Amino acid sequence: MSRAEIAETVAKPFPVLVKGEVVAGFGRGGKQLGIPTANLATEAVERALENMDIGVYLGWAQVEGGAVMPMVMSLGWNPYFKNEKRSGEVHIMHAFKDDFYGKTLRIAVLAFVRPERDYASLDALVADIREDIRIAHEALEQPDYAQIKQSPFFGS
Repeated sequence: MSRAEIAETVAKPFPVLVKGEVVAGFGRGGKQLGIPTANLATEAVERALENMDIGVYLGWAQVEGGAVMPMVMSLGWNPYFKNEKRSGEVHIMHAFKDDFYGKTLRIAVLAFVRPERDYASLDALVADIREDIRIAHEALEQPDYAQIKQSPFFGS
C-alpha cells in the first residue's frame, strides 16, 4: 500500500456500521467518472457519520441481503463538483446490472484512506479514486479486515 497510514488491523473508532436507503445522487459517479456510486440517504449520513472526518474510507458493503463486497466511500463536500451539502457516496467494487435505488445498503467502514481534496481536473480525481480502490482491495485482504465480512451485521 502506498498510503501507509492504513493499519494492518481494524482500530478504534472502527468499525462504523451504517444502514440506510440508497437514494438518487447527482448522477456523476457512473456517467462522468465511470465509477458508479450508491448514495446514502442524508439522514443516514448525518446520524451515523456525523463525527467522522471528511475524506475517503474503505470497508465492506451489502445491498439488501446480497453478497458482501469491498467498497470505498467518499464522505464530504466533493469540492471539485462544489457540492452544497455533505454526502456519503459508496463505490461498491462490483459491476451491477441494474441500479438499486430504494434498497437498503449496509456498510462497515473500517479505515480512513485519505482526506478529501480538490482537483484541477477530472482525470486527476479519477486517478486518485482508482488508487483508493487499489488500496482498499489490498487492505481488505488482511485477516483482520477480511473477518468483518462475516459480521452478523450483514446477516440480519
